[in-house]
Amino acid sequence: MLLSMQEISKAFSGVSALRSASLDIAAGEVMALVGQNGAGKSTLIKILTGAYQRDSGTIRFEDEDVVFSTPGASQAKGIATIYQEINLAPQRSVAENIYLSREPKTALGLLDRRAMRVGAAGVLKTFNLDIDVDMPVGHFSAATRQMIAIARAVTQKARLVIMDEPTSSLDEREVAILFETIRTLKKNGVAVLFIGHRLDELYEICDRVTIMRDGQTVAQSTMADMPKMELVRHMLGKELAAFQAIARDRSDDEAKPVRLSVESAGSGVRVRDVSISVREGEISGLAGLLGSGRTETARIIFGVDKLQKGSIRIDGKARTYSEPADAIADGIGLVSEDRKIDGIIPDMSIRENMTLALLPKLKKAGIVDRARQQEIVTRYIKALGVKCASPDQPIKELSGGNQQKVLLARWLCTDPRILIIDEPTRGIDIGAKAEILKLLRSLADEGLSVLMISSELEELLAAADRVTVLSDGRSVAVLKRDELSETALLSAMAHQVN
Repeated sequence: MLLSMQEISKAFSGVSALRSASLDIAAGEVMALVGQNGAGKSTLIKILTGAYQRDSGTIRFEDEDVVFSTPGASQAKGIATIYQEINLAPQRSVAENIYLSREPKTALGLLDRRAMRVGAAGVLKTFNLDIDVDMPVGHFSAATRQMIAIARAVTQKARLVIMDEPTSSLDEREVAILFETIRTLKKNGVAVLFIGHRLDELYEICDRVTIMRDGQTVAQSTMADMPKMELVRHMLGKELAAFQAIARDRSDDEAKPVRLSVESAGSGVRVRDVSISVREGEISGLAGLLGSGRTETARIIFGVDKLQKGSIRIDGKARTYSEPADAIADGIGLVSEDRKIDGIIPDMSIRENMTLALLPKLKKAGIVDRARQQEIVTRYIKALGVKCASPDQPIKELSGGNQQKVLLARWLCTDPRILIIDEPTRGIDIGAKAEILKLLRSLADEGLSVLMISSELEELLAAADRVTVLSDGRSVAVLKRDELSETALLSAMAHQVN
């Protein structure tokens, strides 16, 4: 094996990010590395490239035990990384980028620009790319910039090239060009570690797959021996036995009015053609693998990103929000995917965090009405069962489940008609998960329309009244309550739809 990583573990401040993760790759092989957000892919790659140091485990490269203390040490051994945001200097020429920090010199020690141009043109020619190497890199398309980055790796005599989501910003023609480049690398004995999420692409270009979940390697296989549904099953895992179905008989719901309707929505490459409907008093699930466009769709509905095509209707009326404040004024709330980055303000109190979205209505002559604020906070702490010492306790001291309840309360106190909640139980224990889902169910029973984005099958099966499945920015299936099953969801998420 060219590379063998065995039993790699890593923790940050006592929190485990990797637990006995393993990865191996042979020369001239394309290995897919897949997993949902938080699976541990990035941490494993950062250890391989010297950005992080492992706590335990072994790394062997070209049959030698290695310790990469810096990214430079990894590069010196022949490991190159091409990140999703391609790391090139846009104002400098193609040749300058390819030889950046390794510029050839003349016998007198001067920069040998002719050697740079000849060398750059030569390596690009091996990938059938004939471009002016004196042109600034910023002049070229994303696909061409990617090939320039690959050419730079080749001139560094890379034995392993790591590609992080290399097709995320490419169209079909550009993907085909990239794949031909990867095949050329294979023929030359260069290994490629391909981090991606588009299943059809993985099956087209990769020889084997390593699947990660919750910081562990859960499966390794040849692509030929790994059916799509099985791959998805490994990525998502399941805890179905931990939940009892909390969705009641909702056979009468089809007669209820549609509160939120999204028709053929599009915005950039992440959202291409999405249609969703959420009725009054319904929990409508939104499912899909990493990169399917779920979070991006929520951002469009909430006015964070611009709707470029299609329509959004609230209670039958067309709406386009230029900013979140417009959506909030229209009765929409959004509990974001990452509560630590986009949700809580850790050093502020529970009271301040909970009433953040309500502040404009709590102010009189620019001063917050403390008595009204306290009354609202006390009511929602009791209603949602938030376990805390007092409303003035810093929110960072609460458990993940209680932090999530505070974020729910933040939007409930604005009296919304529609609540969008992205990954409602991420990072909280199984008991708190069930509690959050029951809260959502009771809110829906009181008339709230809930759009629940979740990567966890058991949540969707337990709580959703219908589920829309996205793949590559498009709606590919809508499953009503009586059609919902693990098999049906897995089939749709693997895009095996009749």
